[in-house]
Order: sequence, then structure tokens, then C-alpha cells
Amino acid sequence: MGTVIWLASELMFFAALFAAYFNLRNHTTAMAAPGEPTMWEWGTSHFMQDWFGIQLPWFSIINTTILVLSSITCQIGVFRAEKGYVSRTGSIFNVGSWGMREWYILTFLMGSVFIGGQAYEYFLLVSEGFVLQTNAYTSVFFLATGFHGLHVLGGLIAFLLMNGRTYVARTFTHEQRVHAIVTSYYWHFVDIVWIILFAVIYLIR
Repeated sequence: MGTVIWLASELMFFAALFAAYFNLRNHTTAMAAPGEPTMWEWGTSHFMQDWFGIQLPWFSIINTTILVLSSITCQIGVFRAEKGYVSRTGSIFNVGSWGMREWYILTFLMGSVFIGGQAYEYFLLVSEGFVLQTNAYTSVFFLATGFHGLHVLGGLIAFLLMNGRTYVARTFTHEQRVHAIVTSYYWHFVDIVWIILFAVIYLIR
């Protein structure tokens, strides 16, 4: 219950960021001179790649897909934890024998890839002059995506603590099972927030 209440407060935090983004987008669009690209159009043009003859934010789409799939691996880990299967019962190459640890490690790796991808995207944007102080649009972009990235890092730390706890303890207790479940709540929350954030910033025209 404490985790759910805390996530509700986090939801309010991200709602404020979304409100700031939409308010800024509305005002800057209204202020743009006739025939001139809006600040939002200028900003989103930096995300696009021409792959297969189609202009889309392909790199961000791939990075987002990895994060979304990590929610699936996380939930499989929860199912294993609920059944008391902490570690694998067979070969590491036999995915069907994996326990909670293996699925959570895979989730951790996928989340790390997402963070690495976001850092690389930031590097590319900065090299194009798209930095925090360029204009109001870049400021709100880095605030929204940056705070989300910090939340993903928090989730990665939570997975490390969860898995580390299972190695230290001699038995898998009810408290550890609850710990595994609430960790998944946080991870799913982070994923859902990013899906909305990605759609709003990268896709919706």
C-alpha cells in the first residue's frame, strides 16, 4: 500500500511535467511567425532518422521497445517469485528453467541498454546544438526525459537490491516475495510513464 501511495505522488510529479510541456507547446506555437516552423517542430526534427525511406524517430522507437519488453521479463520474474522459484533449476540456456533472479537480471540488462541509448541520444542532440539552455523547448525536453531517466536508474538499483537480498538470505521468505512484487510495480509504472512521454514528445503531431 505504501508503494502504491508513493507511486501516486510520482504520478502527480509527471503530470506536472506533462502540463508544462503542453502549455509551452501551445504558447510557442501561437507565438511563431506565419510560415515559420514552431519551436516544437524545430525540436522534433532532431529526433528523426530516414530509415527505409520513412522519416520516424527510429532510434527512440527501438530504445522504447527494449524498455517495454523489459516489463514483460519483469512480470515473468514476478510469476516465478510467486511460485517460490528464486533461481534456475536447469541450464542457463534453458529459459523455461529460469527463476526470478535470471528474469530480473535480464530486466536489469534491458533497462541498462535503455539508459545507454538515452545517453547516446543526448550526446547526438548536444552535438547538434540541442542543449538545455538553447530554448524553452529543449529545457522542458531534458527536464521530462531526464527525470524519467533518473527514475529508470532508481529501478535498476531496486533490482540490484532485490537480487542481492535473495543471495544473502538463506531462504526465500514472504517479505522477499512482497519486495519482488512491489519492485515490479515501480518498474511497470516507469514503463507506462515513458510510453506516454514517448508518444507525446516523439510521435503525436
